[in-house]
Amino acid sequence: MSDVIVCVACHHEIDSTAKLCPYCGADPRSGAKVDTQAMLQEVFRPRPTTRGAGLLDFVRTGQGAIIAAGIAIGFLILAGLYQFVSRRNDTAVSAASAIPITEITDLSDQGDEAKPLPMPDMQFQYDGHPQTMRTFVVEPGAVPPPEAVAAQAQPPH
Repeated sequence: MSDVIVCVACHHEIDSTAKLCPYCGADPRSGAKVDTQAMLQEVFRPRPTTRGAGLLDFVRTGQGAIIAAGIAIGFLILAGLYQFVSRRNDTAVSAASAIPITEITDLSDQGDEAKPLPMPDMQFQYDGHPQTMRTFVVEPGAVPPPEAVAAQAQPPH
């Protein structure tokens, strides 16, 4: 715990390490009034506020170097990313000439190759009664199953 002294000018108890009394502003040991503005200017010397000197002081303190290093690292990252994308595009993209997207998606420009082929001619067997109609595709060399042959041989009811 720090020692306590009594200010000679105002008789308040203050810390013994104080150079000024916080109550009256005098020197606690002699009681003489001190010009506080002069003391503050002596302790806290203001820096020159010229623009060029302020920038140089900022750079000298090291903060400018940190900011400059950050900007340089940012540029290096961007340059590396650009190189990566450029090389990837060189290997991933074909050297052939480009085809316009309209030629791929526009069906009106396409010729007969886009039209559906016609259905082949189908041969249907019809016994005259639509209720019992059976449809068979007759292929050359095909043999009908025995049930179909028996159904066709029976007279309609």
